This record gives sequence, structure tokens and C-alpha cells, in this order.
Amino acid sequence: MRRGLDGEPGPLWLMAHTQTAGRGRSGRAWVSLPGNLHASLVLRPGCPLAAASKLSLVAGVAATDALRAVAGTTALPGLRVKWPNDVLIADAKIGGILIESSVAGPHADLVVVIGFGLNLASSPIDPARRTTHLAGHGLIIQPRAMLDSLAAAMHIWLQRWDRGLGFAQIREAWLQRAGPPGERLSVNAGRGAVDGTFAGIDGEGSLLMRDADGRVLRFTFGDVTLPGEGRGDKFR
Repeated sequence: MRRGLDGEPGPLWLMAHTQTAGRGRSGRAWVSLPGNLHASLVLRPGCPLAAASKLSLVAGVAATDALRAVAGTTALPGLRVKWPNDVLIADAKIGGILIESSVAGPHADLVVVIGFGLNLASSPIDPARRTTHLAGHGLIIQPRAMLDSLAAAMHIWLQRWDRGLGFAQIREAWLQRAGPPGERLSVNAGRGAVDGTFAGIDGEGSLLMRDADGRVLRFTFGDVTLPGEGRGDKFR
């Protein structure tokens, strides 16, 4: 973020070889070892803050496309996005995305940093959820090659997003890469978990979930758990 606040016009990619003091969503620790991709994209998107909040969905679409591109003919079973900012393979987390924003300069220009963490060579042990990495699927991909693929995909999808004007296309692409309607899930938005089924995302990028009474609930933030994703899975 400092580079953006200091006047960097972007887009600028930054990559670290090791990350030991990173921050994930809600201030959680984000640690990644050598051989994995930990990169950030600094940009001034030229859009309102409300539109910039949807960039996590843009990034998720791009990340799945980038992973498919480096995989080539190697199958990645169950490659998908999970709202709001995770990438999964076979219900195990292979990557995450973090969006940070601020304003800079005399005109209060919006600066956005999109952080990516993708498990290439190894995956952290998480007591709460399953994790995976590309090497575990027989793919040895160097971080630089992964970054090149990700940068190319982000360039394409940022153009389609068009400063928020093209979000309808992003929404459609994201839904194509997500789980099916009716999939069971649990959402915790800070007041305890609520169970229901996936009902899509709305035009603002918020999660829609149908509860046991048939009501459609809307979430602008929260932690989502899917069947098969957690250790000691509550859905079993």
C-alpha cells in the first residue's frame, strides 16, 4: 500500500519470495513459504470505492483462469472460487485474495492493493480447514511462471470489469466458477453460524443464501464453510 500512497500510478506487481508477517482477511496471519506465490497488484482503478470492493471477485475469476493455464492438460479437479475471496481445488483451499484500499494525493485518488497467496510447492497446516498445493497434484510451477499467468489473466479481467461498469460480466464468470445453486453452506458474519443453501451473488457482489425457512439472506461479509472443506466437517 505504501507504494501506492507514495504516488505509484500502477498497475504494479510486487512479489515476495517468502512471507512471514502477511495479513489476511480480518487481520488474520498470512504466512507462506518459499516456492509459493505471494504477490500484490497495486493500481488506481479510477472507480468509486463501492465498485472497488468487487475486485475480489475479479481476482478470483482471474486466479482460476491462471491456474488452469499453468496446469495445461493436467486436471485440477474441483477448481473453483468460494465467496468472498478463496480459491479451492477438490474442496481444499489452494489460495486466497485480500483487497485493501486507501486514498492518496490532493485529489483523493483511490489506491487499491490486491494481494494473492497461491500454494504452489506446499500448503500450510490449518486445523480448521483442508488445504492443498499444486505440487500435490503433480504440477511443479515456479512462482514467476505463476505470476506471469496471473498477471495476464488479471489484465484481461480488469479490462472486462471496466472500472465497475462491466460487473455483470464478472458476476456471470464468477458464478460459472463457483459451486452449484442449492449447495449447502454455513455463513458466520459475527453472530454465529447460519446454515442454508447457495443462492448466488447479487449485483453488488453480496452472497445470497436461502435458509431453512426459504428466506433469501444477503451477506456483505462473513466466513463461509462448504461441505467437505472443514476438518471434522459439520455437514457429514
